[in-house]
Amino acid sequence: MTYVVTPWEVKGEVDYDRLVKQFGVEKINDIVLKRIEKHTKELHFMLRRKVFFAHRDLNWVLNEYEKGNKFYLYTGRAPSGPVHLGHMMPWLFTKWLQDKFEVDLWFQFPDEEKFLFKDNLTLEDTTEKYLQDNMLDLIALGFDPKKTKFLIDTKNADLMYKEACRVAKKITFSTVKAAFGLTDQSNIGEIFYTSMQAVPAFLPSVLKNKKIPCVITHAVDQDVHFRVTRDILPKIGHYKPASIQCMFLPPLTGSSGKMSASEQSSALYTTDTPEEAAKKIRKYAFSGGQATIEEHRKKGGNPDIDVSYQWLRMMFEPDDKKLEKIYQDYKSGALLTGELKEILIEKVTYFLKEHQKNREKAKKQVNKFLI
Repeated sequence: MTYVVTPWEVKGEVDYDRLVKQFGVEKINDIVLKRIEKHTKELHFMLRRKVFFAHRDLNWVLNEYEKGNKFYLYTGRAPSGPVHLGHMMPWLFTKWLQDKFEVDLWFQFPDEEKFLFKDNLTLEDTTEKYLQDNMLDLIALGFDPKKTKFLIDTKNADLMYKEACRVAKKITFSTVKAAFGLTDQSNIGEIFYTSMQAVPAFLPSVLKNKKIPCVITHAVDQDVHFRVTRDILPKIGHYKPASIQCMFLPPLTGSSGKMSASEQSSALYTTDTPEEAAKKIRKYAFSGGQATIEEHRKKGGNPDIDVSYQWLRMMFEPDDKKLEKIYQDYKSGALLTGELKEILIEKVTYFLKEHQKNREKAKKQVNKFLI
């Protein structure tokens, strides 16, 4: 079955094993997990369950860390609409890494990206409206303002542009066309854009005048930006960034694709009320159950394709024993689809209530994170 995975489009049933080969990343194995656990004392459930499943150069980063050359984290969000739960999943893991390794995070808001690549957004939408809104969601997760900096492309261009020029000089148009599928009809902003996305992977090294390892946390669809970045940075005297990649939180409506902010039935937004979220889960969450209760009791359900179970596994149930019980009960038919949905609804309701309270408080904290 064909599928598409690019930074701007994810379609079809994603084959992660094929992506590992196609993108040239390494699967996270037990040796890497043990090395991480040596420093963190426990493994995040997203690592244990291989939600974060692939990497580049994590062993090298851990070697540097053990020598005393602490890495920093880099991730980001291109403002183009409200934040949904699929966006939040890698941010929650990034916060865990920041807390466990006590490292800095540079969070990029490339607020020009979606304006350049999409026809339906104005520059005011991306640089003002959605930027302001999206920053609240990140702050609400509890990132340490002393260790977290927001790098906003249009507002911090004075800091970034000179370094982006150094990158741009080393990237040919043919490289960009091949890597991103651009054409002669692509606008100049699209062609230049990846130079800006490369900058946070070495900017702290420039500012501190010393080479600092960088670890980029991201969903696997963004990998192409950083493949290009890794090719270029040694040519301008910097380390290649390491990275750790996660799977996509599936859309409510099913499949192993990516949740879309533009499809109301596929996504839960951080601003949805708990009642709206519950209604969406009950109505749209793809079921791995049977057609009737009787048939389900007899044959059992398939948790591996059930969206409610997958959301619990990937984001909302950190306790492995509880998750295993849900898995076995659903598979045996002891747990019905409706009951499984209610377990998820309880978790999502708690998350949204807490997050929205913190989101309100975040309105007064934005300045602490700005450069």
